[in-house]
This record gives sequence, structure tokens and C-alpha cells, in this order.
Amino acid sequence: MPAILAKKLGMTQLFMEDGRIERVTVLEAGPCPVTAIRSEEKDGYNAVQLAFGATKEKHLSKAELGHLKKADAPPMRHVVEFRDEAAELMVGETVTVEAFEVGQKVKVAGTSKGKGFQGTIKRHNFASGPKSHGSHNVRAPGSIGASAWPARVMKGIRGPGQMGNKRVTQKGLTIVQVDPTQNLLLVRGSVPGSRNGVVEVRTDA
Repeated sequence: MPAILAKKLGMTQLFMEDGRIERVTVLEAGPCPVTAIRSEEKDGYNAVQLAFGATKEKHLSKAELGHLKKADAPPMRHVVEFRDEAAELMVGETVTVEAFEVGQKVKVAGTSKGKGFQGTIKRHNFASGPKSHGSHNVRAPGSIGASAWPARVMKGIRGPGQMGNKRVTQKGLTIVQVDPTQNLLLVRGSVPGSRNGVVEVRTDA
């Protein structure tokens, strides 16, 4: 079950040989050195830890540098664990885009774009109120259901608040093209997050 860290470069379109147009997201994936292996016997769970994003030593702490040097890895900004991954990888190896194939289904997880504080219409697709005859209830949320009992707002009520800036997983994306020379993965569809955001790519079982 391959997994890799990638940077979202943006979207484009490909003109295929059969005349089709593929709308794709371009991901700069890897190379990701394996910095640790977690096992059920020692750690209580199975996982592979990958590093990504070359950086300068001054941007990392001594503990982070020591952990990377133990795996003979260069200074990397991001370290992420992928649980329940295949145990055939070893510390010191490198995961590249060659672990993926064209036509393979993958799921991509990342942090969505932050929209700030938004009202219920934009955040939850609520309907607006009447806009004529002096209505004062155009974009107001309206009643939230509390009365003499329970005399409080119940938890989970959809209301205004921060929108976006949370972890989102997009499933069922198809790999359209793999470019090992430039470490690029081109996947059909959109990927959460903004340009240059780091995302996690793994096969969609």
C-alpha cells in the first residue's frame, strides 16, 4: 500500500492521445526518505514514517536533526507517519513516485483553505430569508430550537463560525500520469489545500 508526501503545485489540463481532456492536479511527490518504522511489538501499532521538504539545518531543532541523521536523511521540514503501511520498507530507504502506477486510485489528505469566520448561509448552505417588504431576516440564522427546556443551546447546532482550515481527505482520485524525472504525480480532480501546501497521498483501498 504505497504512501508518499507531496506538495500541491496547482491544476492544469492534459490533452490525451485519444482526444480527451484530463483536468489534473500536479503534485510534487517525494523523494521521501524513511526515517522510522513502527511495529506492533515495540510501539503498539504499525506505521512508516516519511520525511519531506528539504530545508536548512538552522530551521530545525537539534532533536529533529538528530532524528533525521540517525536515518541518514538530509534536513527535512515535514515528518509524517502513515499507519498500517506495508512493513517491507526499511529505515534509510527512499520512497519515490515510482511506487505509484497510472490508473491507480489514491486518496489525498491535506488542510483545506481557511475562509475565516462565516455565516450559516456560506458555511452550511442555509437558505436566506425574504428580501422584500421590510424583512429584517435576510441572512440571520433564525431560531436554534431552545425554549424553557433545556434553556440552552444543544451541542452540535450548525451555526456561524470558522470555515475551512481543517483536515480534508479527497478519495477516489485517479493517477493520470507519473513523471519520475521531475518527481511529479498528476491526479484527476481537485486536491484539498492551497498551492504549495503539503498533502499526504496513499492508495485508496
